[in-house]
Amino acid sequence: MQNRTKIHTRIRKVISGTAQRPRLSVYRSLTNVYAQLIDDTKGLTLVSANSLKEKGSKLQKAQFVGEVIAKLAKEKKIKSASFDRGGFRYAGVVKVLAESARNAGLEI
Repeated sequence: MQNRTKIHTRIRKVISGTAQRPRLSVYRSLTNVYAQLIDDTKGLTLVSANSLKEKGSKLQKAQFVGEVIAKLAKEKKIKSASFDRGGFRYAGVVKVLAESARNAGLEI
């Protein structure tokens, strides 16, 4: 098992999402960024966003995804979420995504 996977497993034991406060799950690949709002009680993805069609640097893509996920959450009347960094360090792309979602109105 990779180190990131072990860390992610430990984080998931503590963090879970509900319909009122879903889990904001973040994944970053080498070129793209993905985010989902997940209700763990029902096992449903409520909202998702990715940077597959976005151009620019990874930080610009992360900022775009953070803004989009916050906008979609507002449309679903979701005001807050618990942040699941997916085993990645809270720096760079993950930090920019979280801060842009906060600035767009999502409470993390």
